[in-house]
Amino acid sequence: MIPYGDYSMRTLTVIFAMAAMGAPAILAQSAGDRQAALAVDRKTLGVTGSNPYFPLTPGYRWSYRHGSDTEIVTVLSQTRTIDGVECRVVEDREEKKGRLAELTRDYYAIDSATNDVYYMGEDVDVYQNGTVVGHDGAWLSGVQGAAFGMMLPGRPMAGQRFYQEQAPGVGMDRIRIRSVTGKISTPAGTFENCILAEETSPLEKGVTDRKWYASGVGPVKDAGMLLVSFQQR
Repeated sequence: MIPYGDYSMRTLTVIFAMAAMGAPAILAQSAGDRQAALAVDRKTLGVTGSNPYFPLTPGYRWSYRHGSDTEIVTVLSQTRTIDGVECRVVEDREEKKGRLAELTRDYYAIDSATNDVYYMGEDVDVYQNGTVVGHDGAWLSGVQGAAFGMMLPGRPMAGQRFYQEQAPGVGMDRIRIRSVTGKISTPAGTFENCILAEETSPLEKGVTDRKWYASGVGPVKDAGMLLVSFQQR
């Protein structure tokens, strides 16, 4: 993985040359909010690999709660090819006061060489009174100028900054890893040596969400949503 700092002219030349040969350029947020191109070898992207902070093993399930709101995230056995890459399908079901509010299918690919996890897009159904009323936030890499971003690196380090979504006008989430030694208590237990990441978006100025990821478990806190239980099948 290329460090997320300043780049020499020689390094940038190599990156752009790789991109010209077919490796997609991924935008990462670097020092001073500048943009840097990261070369990703498309040949090693797929559903093979393992990132302990973001498991993509079919059958994994996480349940979250915040007040009367609940969320259940399930890694499905299904895959879908997006932008030429085989992706794992993850279902995210959000309920508010016991009623379905949003059903999302997220698509992730993992680099078998580095265990970096990439976010390839999402299909979104927004519900109201049991009826689909919209698809706000939906995007797919390679469609209408969108490109995949990095969800989490295989070897996270404090200070890393990168875009998770690159869908202009739809989803531009970016995170900065603040710590890899965080500690957080949830109804599912107390977790140590967690990744603590701050998420922002140029589409939602002034809004910052904090997320925690525990090794061997996955996401344990997302803003106000706390992990209640998780299953590993």
